[in-house]
Amino acid sequence: MTWAGAVLRPAAVLAERRGPVVRFREPGGGWYQVPHAVLPFDSMLSEVADPQRAPELMMMRERIRSWRFYDHLRTDAAAPARAAQVGTRTPVLSHDGADVAAALQTICEIGDCEALDTAVDNAFPGSRVEVRSSGGRLELQLRQHGLLRPLSSAELSDGTLRYLLWVAALLTPRPPELLVLNEPETSLHPELLEPLGELIGTAAKNTQVVVVSHSEPLVKALAGRSANTIELVKEYGETTVAGRGTFDEPLWNWPKR
Repeated sequence: MTWAGAVLRPAAVLAERRGPVVRFREPGGGWYQVPHAVLPFDSMLSEVADPQRAPELMMMRERIRSWRFYDHLRTDAAAPARAAQVGTRTPVLSHDGADVAAALQTICEIGDCEALDTAVDNAFPGSRVEVRSSGGRLELQLRQHGLLRPLSSAELSDGTLRYLLWVAALLTPRPPELLVLNEPETSLHPELLEPLGELIGTAAKNTQVVVVSHSEPLVKALAGRSANTIELVKEYGETTVAGRGTFDEPLWNWPKR
């Protein structure tokens, strides 16, 4: 069911589905019932979205498609991010981080290269990212102060590589409407949490960022940058919001099926 406004009510319903039957409100105000049945495993957003008859469904579908979720970026020895990959223009980092070198190079070419250099220098003073090109493939390298040669992606520690992955994801030249990070502090050295908080704060200027974290230092770093924090606690086996009373819950009722 799709509706307009903060509270579901009959007058605000734009589209509804009852089993295989889908109907939606047309721009003129009347209802149109889709003549064909929608299979149980199909979504009305993909099967029924019509830019002429149901523009709201089309808008909703495109908004959801633009959301990005990064749950686990691999940094193990066999991680795709540690190997050279075919280089293409990459404004959005892939879910596994395989194209991190291309994503960082894209930021330098069409994005905020200064913010990238600042994020790397904040975490690793005197260091800078380099992208090596060979035979059409790109490889991530990190040049650090005091070393005679840059470190390849295969030589980077898990924490260093993960931080660079977050740089590529958060400084994307094509910021989404919603960006969700699940436990971004994993494998990071405690000293990198403050730079990570600064990096997330920079990204939050262009998009809504939701961070799920168990790290108190990271939460404090984000709170110091005007982030809204919601603490979850478990009481008698039930997960609740800390400090929320019975009458503080949002006004919401699940619609009847």
